[in-house]
Amino acid sequence: MKILTKAKDAIPKPIKEFLLPIRCLISNKYVSEMAFWNKRLEIDHGIFQNFWYERLMLAMAGELDETFLTGKIIADFGCGPRGSLTWASSASLRIGIDVLADRYADNFRSNVISYCIKYAASTEKVIPIPSDFVDIIFTLNALDHVDSFPTMCKEILRVLKPGGDLIASFNLEEPAAPCEPQKLNEQIIRQHLLDFLKLKAYRISKRGPENDLYAPFFEGDLSYKKGEKGFLWVRASKPTS
Repeated sequence: MKILTKAKDAIPKPIKEFLLPIRCLISNKYVSEMAFWNKRLEIDHGIFQNFWYERLMLAMAGELDETFLTGKIIADFGCGPRGSLTWASSASLRIGIDVLADRYADNFRSNVISYCIKYAASTEKVIPIPSDFVDIIFTLNALDHVDSFPTMCKEILRVLKPGGDLIASFNLEEPAAPCEPQKLNEQIIRQHLLDFLKLKAYRISKRGPENDLYAPFFEGDLSYKKGEKGFLWVRASKPTS
């Protein structure tokens, strides 16, 4: 194993990026996702840590506290098994949407049942929620994980109520990987999603250090060079007519 690791580390970065699409084709995305979460649970000593979601999601929304969620139906698309909406107690209903929701329930039962969140097991084509149902949809580093970006953008637009808000964080210019088959940029995101919404906020930053990737947003540093890896934070509403 050590020999394989050393061999992998010896491969130049440009060649690694060139080979990533081939690796994606032969890798099982869901196996990779579950392996990631199992490792994360081990690191967290059996209880997923989720305390940072409140600060992060409020910053994405441009809000100081959760009062804007009072009485709202809210959802997190690509929520994972960590309980990303546990902080949003003022909402009338909290929904975690994820293609692996059933597996999370089976594998991380004690964590999932403690969150007071309803989970919806999406497919790669359909979110099993009625049209015009959700007041606010969060999504954080999730839409690059889907098999078809245009398809899931249409689904997000469908389930969002007219006048409702999408609050999203996108990874920009990340090479495709087994868990993240989509390489997103501003043009693709606009074409399939933002052109159908009314923008309220649009912020881009470069990546922060590995231990604090979103630090530039909190520090007010929105410097970014087109084509480099970074993050896009958006808040946009669905037109009422």
